[in-house]
Amino acid sequence: MRVYTTTPKKPNSALRKVARVRLSSGIEVTAYIPGVGHNLQEHSIVLVRGGRVKDLPGVRYKIVRGALDTQGVRNRKQARSRYGAKKEKS
Repeated sequence: MRVYTTTPKKPNSALRKVARVRLSSGIEVTAYIPGVGHNLQEHSIVLVRGGRVKDLPGVRYKIVRGALDTQGVRNRKQARSRYGAKKEKS
């Protein structure tokens, strides 16, 4: 697994976090890392789901936050289930 940043298509501008992942089937794909910040490194084991990122050519998968080695997004209050964030204790 290789974690790096890439730039989106025009007219958008950003540094999007992506990872080159080898699936258990042997295929190597590029997967998007959603949310703010991540803890992924070269030998992390991740769960990958389908769903392309429209402004990143060739990125057809997303990494599931909060599953296996991927931690959820910290301090996330809305849309928590998409980012693997637990309910805050009030």
